[in-house]
Amino acid sequence: MGGSHDHGHSHIELSSAGGRHKNRLLLAFFIIAAFFVVEAIASFLTNSLALLSDAGHMLTDVVGLGVAFAAIQLAARFQTKNTKHSPHTFGLYRLEILAALLNALLLFVVGIWVLIEAVGRLGNSDEVLATEMLLVATLGLLANIAAFLLLRDGAKESLNIQGAYLEVIADMIGSVGVIVAAIAIKVSGWAWIDPVVGAAIGLWILPRTALLGRNAIRILLQSAPKRVDLEALHTSLASIGNVIDVHDIHVWTLTSNMDAATAHITTEEDADAHLVLDTARDILAADYGIAHTTIQVEPASHSDCIEAHW
Repeated sequence: MGGSHDHGHSHIELSSAGGRHKNRLLLAFFIIAAFFVVEAIASFLTNSLALLSDAGHMLTDVVGLGVAFAAIQLAARFQTKNTKHSPHTFGLYRLEILAALLNALLLFVVGIWVLIEAVGRLGNSDEVLATEMLLVATLGLLANIAAFLLLRDGAKESLNIQGAYLEVIADMIGSVGVIVAAIAIKVSGWAWIDPVVGAAIGLWILPRTALLGRNAIRILLQSAPKRVDLEALHTSLASIGNVIDVHDIHVWTLTSNMDAATAHITTEEDADAHLVLDTARDILAADYGIAHTTIQVEPASHSDCIEAHW
C-alpha cells in the first residue's frame, strides 16, 4: 500500500503457554503409558469390556500426551533458532492446536468403538473376573489422579494441554465406572453390567470430544476469540481522537493465550499519528488482552489503501 502512513507493531516475546509445563506433561505421559500396558493386559485376562474400554481411552491419553509434548518441543526448538528467513513467520505454535484436534479425533474413534463393542456384548454372559478387575481399575484411578494433578495448572493456559487434561479427567470417570461395575458384578454376578458400563464410558467421551474439536477447529479457521466483541472493538478504535475511519480489522488466535490483531486507522490530516497509534495499542492490550498488534495509521489524503475482502 502506497502513500504516507505509519505502521505500528507491538512486539512481544511469543512463548508457548504449554512450554512452561512440558516437564509435568512428560511425567504424566510416562505414568499413563506404563499403566496402559497393565490395564490392556488385565482387560483380556479378566474378560472385561469396561476395563478394555478404559484401556482404549488410556491409549488415547498416551498418544495425546505424546503428541502434545512433541508439539511443544518442536515449537520451542523453532523459537530458539535463527528464524529470520524461515517461512514459518509465526513459528510452529499451531502444532499445539493440531495436537489438540488429533486428540479429539482419537477420542471420537475410541468412543464409537466402545459403543459398538458394548452392543455386541450385551447378550454375552461370559464370566468376568470382578476381583482382578476391581484391583486394576483402582490402580488405574490412582494413575489418572496423579496425571490430573500434574496437568491441572497447564490446562488453564494451553488448549493443547487442556486436550490431554480432559482425556485424563474422562479416564478418571471411566476408572470410577469400572470400579463400580466390578463391585456390582462381584455382588450380583450379573455379567451384563460390564458392557453397560463400557457403553457409558463411551458416551462420556463423545461430548467432551466435540467441545475440544470445535475449539481447535475454531482456532485453525482463524476465527476471532469468543471473548472479543469485534463491533465493540471497532467502536473503541473509532472513538480515538482525530480518527475518521477504522477498517480491515482482523483478530485471531495463534495458539492458546496468544491472540493477535491488525487494523487500519484513517485520521485527519493534522492528527498526531504516534498518539493515535499508541492509544490504539493501549486499547487492544488493556481492554481486549491483545498484546501482539499491527496498526496502520493512514492520513485522510491517503487513497491507495485497498481493504482485503477475502
